Amino acid sequence: MTNQLPSFISPQCSPEELQLDQTLKLGVMASGSGTNFEALAQAIADKRLNAQIQVVIYNNPDAKVQQRAQRWNIPTVLINHRHYKKNREGLDQKIVEVLKQHEVEWVIMAGWMRIITPVLLNAFPNHVLNIHPSLLPSFKGVNGVEQALAAGVKVTGCTVHIASLEVDSGPIVMQAAVPILPDDTPDTLHARIQVQEHLIFPMAIALAAKKY
Repeated sequence: MTNQLPSFISPQCSPEELQLDQTLKLGVMASGSGTNFEALAQAIADKRLNAQIQVVIYNNPDAKVQQRAQRWNIPTVLINHRHYKKNREGLDQKIVEVLKQHEVEWVIMAGWMRIITPVLLNAFPNHVLNIHPSLLPSFKGVNGVEQALAAGVKVTGCTVHIASLEVDSGPIVMQAAVPILPDDTPDTLHARIQVQEHLIFPMAIALAAKKY
């Protein structure tokens, strides 16, 4: 029942405001389980987002996102960051090559656990979106959920923003606030934040596409 606690999403948008005339061509970058990817795929299937996922790029050979993408019949490409240990720009150059090959227009970082460089940002100016489990600018970086609990704040949430060189910075597109309960653990709080991530990410993509 905790997933049904009230949340607050800003900005509030009607379905009509989020309708897109043209189908967006998305490239998803993910490092882990791929739940945000699947939420996007489902939103597209449900016609809540006029888009098509052209490719999923993942950097961890064991990432479960690859299996999720296979179930949706979406192409996947492994670009193992370990092969670019001393060359982040080289990693991003390979990513850009794959994205361009698949005619991607918007890059969606759905749990991408690597720092990006100007190589990617300059290839897709103002067209790289990231999602982070806090109300930015608070609790940037890794362990945003744990940071919020340690700080004792009563409300946290998630943020979709245009990516920039500074980690978890850049113009904010949409946020959802999530109350913190007295007995919350990192797992329980993250689970409730994730519900809101899945809700706002498709909306934020449409909103960003209209604005940028």
